[in-house]
Amino acid sequence: MNKKYGLKLFSLEVLAIVLGLIFLVPFYYVVSNSLKSFAEILTNTSALPSSLQWSNYVEAFDRMNYLKVFSNSLIITVASNVVIVIFCSMAAYMLVRTKKKISNIIFFTFVAAMVIPFQSIMIPLVKTASSLGLINSIWGLVIMYLGFGSGLAIFLYHGFIKGIPVELEEAAIIDGCSTLGVFWRIVFPLLKPITVTIVILNSLWIWNDFLLPLLVLQDPELRTIPLATFFFFGQYTKQWDLALAALVISIIPLLIFFFAMQKHIIKGITSGSIK
Repeated sequence: MNKKYGLKLFSLEVLAIVLGLIFLVPFYYVVSNSLKSFAEILTNTSALPSSLQWSNYVEAFDRMNYLKVFSNSLIITVASNVVIVIFCSMAAYMLVRTKKKISNIIFFTFVAAMVIPFQSIMIPLVKTASSLGLINSIWGLVIMYLGFGSGLAIFLYHGFIKGIPVELEEAAIIDGCSTLGVFWRIVFPLLKPITVTIVILNSLWIWNDFLLPLLVLQDPELRTIPLATFFFFGQYTKQWDLALAALVISIIPLLIFFFAMQKHIIKGITSGSIK
């Protein structure tokens, strides 16, 4: 080994590989058991499947009405990300550029709201949503996600916008650009790296969220993927073979999205900096 590649670096690489394998263990159990029969899952959970039961995926696809629940999850995730990005980026911009005490109070109120547990407000939330007609409504759920996601999004946008030079905006205003035009033409394109980060975090959260859709979407036609997967677990029986197959096909779109966005966030960090 040369001086640059010593025992310390080699040990760190081995440790990273071991940790990576440990984190992959749950994926092994999910994928391998999704290809087993129900009886084989009960008798030998850790072993590889003796024969690949691809029929589990076909039956899970049909039983959970996958295309319908996938479209519901996709609409909710995309719409929630759009409203969170638009409203929170504009709110954070005004909070940063408006040098008043009330701006700091509003900002810290959003930050403080992040520490409130959802379980402590879910009953009043459902009662309020019911009185406003937001129950059994995809767009009602999107509004709730806007409320719950605003704290983190505004916090991240707020810190990023403070690093954007005011001189860029002043030059645009001198050229006759309005405040709204300055934001959308000058500021918002520079927010691409943090916007991608916010979209990734919110997509992971919203796509996998179970409790809030369970409380709001009571109509079976409005079920999301986590809700559809949950119904493989009955009061007396648990269909592990179908449930695990359903988990795999529900994870695949999110993995594709994550790896695609991973490339964009690295590109945004390296090429989207302010000169």
